[in-house]
Amino acid sequence: MLKLDLQPFMARRKKKSLRFVPIIIIIAVVFAAGAFLYGRNWWMERQAGMIRYRAFGIAIPTRYSLHGIDVSRYQQVINWDTVKAMNVEGVQLQFAFIKATEGTNNTDQFFKRNWRKAKEAGITRGAYHFFIASKDGTQQARNFISTVKLSPGDLPPVLDVEQKNGISKAVLQQRVKAFLYAAELAYGVKPIIYTNADFYRQYLKGEFDEYPLWVAHYLRPLAPRIERNWHFWQHSESGRVNGIAGKIDFNVFNGDSAEFEKLLLK
Repeated sequence: MLKLDLQPFMARRKKKSLRFVPIIIIIAVVFAAGAFLYGRNWWMERQAGMIRYRAFGIAIPTRYSLHGIDVSRYQQVINWDTVKAMNVEGVQLQFAFIKATEGTNNTDQFFKRNWRKAKEAGITRGAYHFFIASKDGTQQARNFISTVKLSPGDLPPVLDVEQKNGISKAVLQQRVKAFLYAAELAYGVKPIIYTNADFYRQYLKGEFDEYPLWVAHYLRPLAPRIERNWHFWQHSESGRVNGIAGKIDFNVFNGDSAEFEKLLLK
């Protein structure tokens, strides 16, 4: 009877199997290392107060529950229903500041559409005026007031002041006060001031501390660095949102939904 010697065959098979062991170990180590790094980054993000969302393209502060954006003609035509529908792990955009006017006679070409469509989509809206410090404050307020009709449920009017345009600090403050006085008289509510943290410290601090503040300060994990209470924080200028082409500013509200409701026009 013919006998087959299987020992060499089994030895070769065993040797071949052993060659795969290091590969399996390497794959397991890489997987474990990846899981560890992911877990560590997840924990560090939460400890740092920021979580990066791929869909938004930026890290978003975790300590705030109300998120929003601000827009102007640079965003072109916006699909506000798509903006409202975007939900990334529970983070949704609930308010939007919309540019209305600039200087004494300029109106943002997309304001009327944005103003109407944002409300139709169910997004709380606010209108802002870009301040030209070299021009009269009262005349700039008239431009804004003639353009923007606020309704109950809207945010207070906003004055965006972030440039001196070559005038002195004293003249700047006088013209800002003129705008704010006229706007408050027209709408019956204190306007919100928008500016960046450094500009407020250098030119506005001490004279406008009773006004609600919307402050821009980027690359901060927890809050803007400013020595006063604030209502809104523009924490990034490079976010992405469904329904909007290009990058966009992101903001948070410093409070809960009940405090947000108190701020709205009645």
